[in-house]
Amino acid sequence: MNLLEFFLSRLNSIIELTWEHLLMVIIAMVISITLGILIGVLITYNEKVAKIVLSITEVLMTIPSLALFAVLIPIFHIGVTPAVIGLVLYTQLPIVRNVYTGIKNISPAIIESAKGMGMSDLKIMYKIKLPLAFSVLIAGIRTAVVMGVGMGAIASYVGAGGLGDYIFHGIQRTNDKMVIIGAIMISLMAIILDRFLFLIQKRLEVK
Repeated sequence: MNLLEFFLSRLNSIIELTWEHLLMVIIAMVISITLGILIGVLITYNEKVAKIVLSITEVLMTIPSLALFAVLIPIFHIGVTPAVIGLVLYTQLPIVRNVYTGIKNISPAIIESAKGMGMSDLKIMYKIKLPLAFSVLIAGIRTAVVMGVGMGAIASYVGAGGLGDYIFHGIQRTNDKMVIIGAIMISLMAIILDRFLFLIQKRLEVK
């Protein structure tokens, strides 16, 4: 049985695991993006806090993903919850850093002009700073999403399901077809999601 025949014979289970993986990543990324943008915006108002927060996110990213999940198991037990939390923590750095960098690189003259027009800090943030930092912000989000898709495979170790199950079962059974198909599906998911975000970026930039 070749790879295509094997894929077609297991199509239903592959689709089910792909959906599980995608749903887990989407939930984690919605939380991660929301949290990351909020933190990134807030730390632009205080340099000392910014250094501390960025250092923490850098440390979180250096922790091996499997070790991070293992730490979460005693607290949140096995299942999707520790997987989602782990993905959120692991993907904060590119989002927070890019939001912070994008906003801080805006010319002070633009901000001063907005203040001179009587705009409040809140209006300056969502009408000027965030739109000007958008290209940098979306680049961080794209990086985080691709990381999340890949790391989602490791989440299989904490009982989160997804395509990681297929890969690890393939390793246990020395079934190279299962490993290859799982890896291909994860790669395709990452590419498709990244492309989707790229198209959103282009559409919003045009507007």
